[in-house]
Amino acid sequence: MSDKWHKQNKRDYLKIHVAVNIKTQEILALDVTDEKVHDGRMLKKLVNHVLDSSSSGGSNNNQPLNRIRRITASADGAYDSNTNFRYLEEKGIMPGIKIRKNSIVSPKNNRLRNKEVIQQTKEDLQKWKKKRKYGHRWIAETAISTIKRTFGEYVSATKFNNMIKEMMIKVSLYNLFRRI
Repeated sequence: MSDKWHKQNKRDYLKIHVAVNIKTQEILALDVTDEKVHDGRMLKKLVNHVLDSSSSGGSNNNQPLNRIRRITASADGAYDSNTNFRYLEEKGIMPGIKIRKNSIVSPKNNRLRNKEVIQQTKEDLQKWKKKRKYGHRWIAETAISTIKRTFGEYVSATKFNNMIKEMMIKVSLYNLFRRI
């Protein structure tokens, strides 16, 4: 509509960035942005939120994240960047990020990203997917789909801050329903 009617400051759609516990399907972190924010820029913020809440005991389930031996961040190719791989390496998190098709091994790349490029392109991609449990990232897609089917695809609020609050309420209700 903003293109059709040449309206300024109208949002075309919201983007919801989530971190999901694959065992409980609970949404652990949420950020709402407009369509201009690239997905890859949100990884650090989501992971920090999950790590901060787990260290303060903020996990709502019976298995706090700090007891999990190995954390894997599964994400699609939009999260493929040296910055994200560097950040995950610093935090000791295993990346489950699918690299872009034209990726190459380069001295400019992060060491961990180069390793992933080799494993995904030169070795067996299916073996990598199984090892990283890459298919589990669809649990996040399922969570978003469930929210849309339960609460609707649209928000009623007209101000961006209120849209964020509305989405947070929907996610909180989704998490509450998951626990029942």
